Amino acid sequence: MANGQIKRLVRDRGFGFIRPDGAEEDIFFHSSALTGGIFDELNEGQNVEFDTESDPRDPKRSRAINVRVTG
Repeated sequence: MANGQIKRLVRDRGFGFIRPDGAEEDIFFHSSALTGGIFDELNEGQNVEFDTESDPRDPKRSRAINVRVTG
């Protein structure tokens, strides 16, 4: 699992972006990728851990799955 922080949330569309630790590019996550939490209770800056997979819409990009708040 990778670690990072929630960088930006787009609540009305149900997705957000995570800045992985040590990375310069953010990674997309959908609200359905959240485990053990409620999307509407997330806040920017919260620490999370997550797995990644290839984005089916653009195989050159990754997206976060199994996103879990850690702090």
